[in-house]
Amino acid sequence: MSKIGKINISIPDKVKVALAGNILNVEGPQGKSSIDIDLDIFNLDIKDKEISIKPKKIDENTKRLWGMNRSLINNAVIGSSTGYEKILELVGVGYRAALKENKLSLQLGYSHDIDFDIPDGIKIVVEKQTTLKITGSDKQKVGSVASKLKTLRKIEPYKGKGVREKGQYVLKKEGKKK
Repeated sequence: MSKIGKINISIPDKVKVALAGNILNVEGPQGKSSIDIDLDIFNLDIKDKEISIKPKKIDENTKRLWGMNRSLINNAVIGSSTGYEKILELVGVGYRAALKENKLSLQLGYSHDIDFDIPDGIKIVVEKQTTLKITGSDKQKVGSVASKLKTLRKIEPYKGKGVREKGQYVLKKEGKKK
């Protein structure tokens, strides 16, 4: 039995969930999402502001997919009701960020500015010049954008300069000794 798959998903008041064929549509104040669920393998019950997913027969393959499908549905419900956010910090002398229409302009110590195109469904807010707030209704998209921004200037192990998530621990190396 899947520990995660057995847990029912509660639906908030603002979120509407509808099943159309094999596609589960989730709509809320933060956005819409749709998930393709294999109804040949799983039974999906939507009752009394709760969603439950159960396999038709339990074997090795359905055990793996049960918890994953439950997590995907739960992430869609949470994303459409409250949304997801990640906060990035730019640590370094002269590191800055600014928004220009639908592009994020970053100065990360290179000889040129880096223009990052903001994908659809993602909102980036520059709180300070060195703090970025990435929000969206899709957990995977928010994490992907944060990861791409972090790879533009990886954290350097001696001074800790670079792009990092808020609260991320950086193991610093000891420098040369005389």
